[in-house]
Amino acid sequence: MQTIVLWDIDNTLLYTGGAGSLGMARAFEDLYGVPDAFGRVEFSGRTDTSIFLASAREHGVPGDRLAAELERFCDAYVPHLDAALGEVPGGRLMPGITEILEALSQRADVRMGLGTGNFRRGGELKLRHYGIEGFFPGTPGGFGEDSESRDTVIRIGIERLTNGGRPARVVIIGDTPHDVAAARANGAFALAVATGRNGVDELAACGADVAVADLSDVASALRIICED
Repeated sequence: MQTIVLWDIDNTLLYTGGAGSLGMARAFEDLYGVPDAFGRVEFSGRTDTSIFLASAREHGVPGDRLAAELERFCDAYVPHLDAALGEVPGGRLMPGITEILEALSQRADVRMGLGTGNFRRGGELKLRHYGIEGFFPGTPGGFGEDSESRDTVIRIGIERLTNGGRPARVVIIGDTPHDVAAARANGAFALAVATGRNGVDELAACGADVAVADLSDVASALRIICED
């Protein structure tokens, strides 16, 4: 039985210490002259497209320019993110991640990808900075520029990893209720990790198939993911 595993990035695979939001703020200020443009925008569980559009609309970017401005913003954001990753202290991989990625990458019945709100290039920078890009060759999956909707991002990620087919099992691993909802919307198994803002009980209550504090129990995590 083939299993597709789609990973969220921020607060699931790794923690950047806020480098992503800092990079976005700097990029927006460069383009539009607005400091702290995301101060009232919720980041957790949202796609980068959704985050940008919320601030762009708030600060008067014309509606007929939003698609073009999104592309400009992404281009401006990537170098700022790269710089911020080297500046912000406290970044790290989450517990158990390296061991789990190593184990899954050796299984012929598992294919891993990303189901993330990050822009693809931003996600690639984060993976590279923390040394786990090799587990995602070609960076397959669904990304923030694919849609405002996380449900759609996950659907696209599944389609890309299966060439439009449907595997026997899809596992979505994330840290927010948005990840759980996206798994549910796509008929996938939701493994929720309380390594972000939401606790185990909250993630379980919103419909996660399994909710855990973190993935430090590698053997248990592998059993859940692979149904071994």
